[in-house]
Amino acid sequence: MKIKTFEFNPLGVNTYVLYDKTGECIIIDASCFFPDERELLLNFILDNNLVVKHMVNTHLHFDHIFGANFITSQFGLKLQVHPDDVFLLENLPQQLQMFGFNTNVDYTPEIGNYLKENSIIDFGQQQLKIFHVPGHSPGSVVFYNEKERYAVVGDVLFNGSIGRTDLPGGNFEQLSEGIQTKLFTLPDETVIYSGHGPITTVGHEKKYNPFVGTGN
Repeated sequence: MKIKTFEFNPLGVNTYVLYDKTGECIIIDASCFFPDERELLLNFILDNNLVVKHMVNTHLHFDHIFGANFITSQFGLKLQVHPDDVFLLENLPQQLQMFGFNTNVDYTPEIGNYLKENSIIDFGQQQLKIFHVPGHSPGSVVFYNEKERYAVVGDVLFNGSIGRTDLPGGNFEQLSEGIQTKLFTLPDETVIYSGHGPITTVGHEKKYNPFVGTGN
């Protein structure tokens, strides 16, 4: 099992390509914005002879979806998301304008299947279990590989921080509870791949995270 990390667009979003020896892969949070970023992601997939089985998102904040339509155009895949975040697409132009992005380009992705709590996504010899962890956004989800002991968590949890909860649909109490009951119950050695910034582990965040850590 391998995980390739790309940091894309001016907001520094982590896009992940997960793949194994079968050559099948999944793309999480396709956020490539500039032409060279799109080329970099595409070339990695082609150069490694990967077959893209799924394109999924941890949530639908605008900075995490910039590359979704590009992937759809290249591989014919529609984006899979949690339904509780779809409302965020309604005011996408306003979000882009607020952050100084060009509103003449339509980044609204084509939505395919909806992700649900405890459902499983298969690719190659891998399985990702879905945890619904609202609070940063109502439809934020985590992708957990129990066998390999890692979780791709989007903006739910960061190295030393948590996702902001002052955006539409955000809720600190919800986010904190979800982290405590769904992430912090995983084995301490579970590696956390966040939507921004470096990796961390469940054990490290339980002990040291200033927002949700227990100090134990």
